[in-house]
Amino acid sequence: MGEYSMDEHQAFEAMSRFIWQFANRAGDDLLTLLGDISMENGKTFDPAAWTDWMECVKATMRTNS
Repeated sequence: MGEYSMDEHQAFEAMSRFIWQFANRAGDDLLTLLGDISMENGKTFDPAAWTDWMECVKATMRTNS
């Protein structure tokens, strides 16, 4: 599936980065975030959400390696 393996702490850190990144860009609109990350056919409704997520995963892996 993917090339990254994360423990629970790293996954939580990546999620936190992702939410803060969204909030800094778009504000605190949780419903918009939930809509953006909704998945259909294996893809997020907003393709940029997946790109943002992967940037957060990579940043987390860099800081924890």
